[in-house]
Amino acid sequence: MNDLGVIGMGVMGLNLAMNAAEKGFKVAVYNRTTARMLSAVDVAKKDSLTLDGHEKMADFVTSLKEPRKVLLLVKAGAAVDATLGELLELLKPSDIVIDCGNEFYENTDRRSSLAGQKGIVFFGMGVSGGEKGARYGPAMMPGGTRETYDQLAPILTKIAAQSSTGPCVGFMGKGSAGNYVKMVHNGIEYGDMQLIAEAYSILRSGLCPAKDPADVFAEWNKGRMASYLIEITETVLRTPHPDNHQKKLVDDVLDVAGSKGTGKWTVQEACEKGVPCPTIQAALDSRYLSGFTARPAFFQTFGASSPAVAGNLSLAEVETALYLSKLCSYAQGLSLIDAASEVHQYGVDLKEVARCWTGGCIIRAELLKWIMQAYEQNKPPNMLLAPRFAQEFTPQAVADWKKVVALAAEQGIPVPAMAASLNYYLTLSTANLPLNLVQAQRDFFGAHTFKLKSDHGNSIKHADWETGTFTIAP
Repeated sequence: MNDLGVIGMGVMGLNLAMNAAEKGFKVAVYNRTTARMLSAVDVAKKDSLTLDGHEKMADFVTSLKEPRKVLLLVKAGAAVDATLGELLELLKPSDIVIDCGNEFYENTDRRSSLAGQKGIVFFGMGVSGGEKGARYGPAMMPGGTRETYDQLAPILTKIAAQSSTGPCVGFMGKGSAGNYVKMVHNGIEYGDMQLIAEAYSILRSGLCPAKDPADVFAEWNKGRMASYLIEITETVLRTPHPDNHQKKLVDDVLDVAGSKGTGKWTVQEACEKGVPCPTIQAALDSRYLSGFTARPAFFQTFGASSPAVAGNLSLAEVETALYLSKLCSYAQGLSLIDAASEVHQYGVDLKEVARCWTGGCIIRAELLKWIMQAYEQNKPPNMLLAPRFAQEFTPQAVADWKKVVALAAEQGIPVPAMAASLNYYLTLSTANLPLNLVQAQRDFFGAHTFKLKSDHGNSIKHADWETGTFTIAP
């Protein structure tokens, strides 16, 4: 009998199945199309691994030890619903279906309720690390019940990435917490990638001392910004063009970035929960703008209208701007997870979230260990207020950050995510915001009321702004 079943023999499903087989588990596999299942079995054989392939789902299910454990790695949405529908006719009470796709958390809650009607457990688990991560150890973010996690832990802890903090898997919380955490992980990933791209844009602009950007990122990867994304950026920048080794491949890549939905979901959830995530929003908008159909016409009309200005930046200043912006992106994402945990009663431990991200995943970085420390004892209201991070925002560091954003704007270099991070920091650290005027305007035309500083916000007021008198709100 097999220890584990995997449905979906795409890149992620195949590699995760091979990972489990390599760790000593007996793995059954199934795919909607038999040809892909057979191909997967052959690929595994080339690595001296055995996958027990099945042409029929019923045979696949009966090959599993009870309680059965089935990993789903099929396309999110209708495909998951269809596959789950078939499984529910074949599984028994207490069997477990683990959805490993990038799924919107509300769908996980719905499917969990549906499966629960038959006593079957539907368990949402975010998986990060891409093809190599799935094969050699991803970061995994499971959510559901602690009891179910404990049943799965002997398998999950072995196939997960291993870092200095232990296996990069842990119980994220109740219900759809795992999917929610993975969604925000991807949102932070959007922000991080955009910030790195903006730093790259500055490095190649002539504002900095002449140095190969790949060498700069290699140097940065030795310090406080050491991370997977900085590491692969160096590799990408060094890769020669297959058709012309005198050129770099990245320079021939069309400057239009796609997206699959998790960034959009993160921004939508930030709006729903009332949590500011401007860096992630700017990163998403940048992808949309890159493919905006009117962009060529804009460039033809306005592209040459911003003359270059005198000015220069040091590499240290750009590094500071990137690092502080990156901290803001992580802070925004963790604040969203924290708010969602309260609303949905997930019970998420942010320290455990950071720990699971220390290896295997796309946003793995040295700073995650510092985030773990920040949430170890007294949880700060915002990550940036933890002593380890608050000390980074020195007057000189903030001045360098402002300088980078300002000079980039003067040079005509768009840095929306850096600017969003800077404005996030400046807004939160400003004692008196001009939003008093906005609230007054709202009260003027819509009687939306306001509170007074003079009585410490203890009473709600409405005014007749043309006569300057307080009135009773309608």
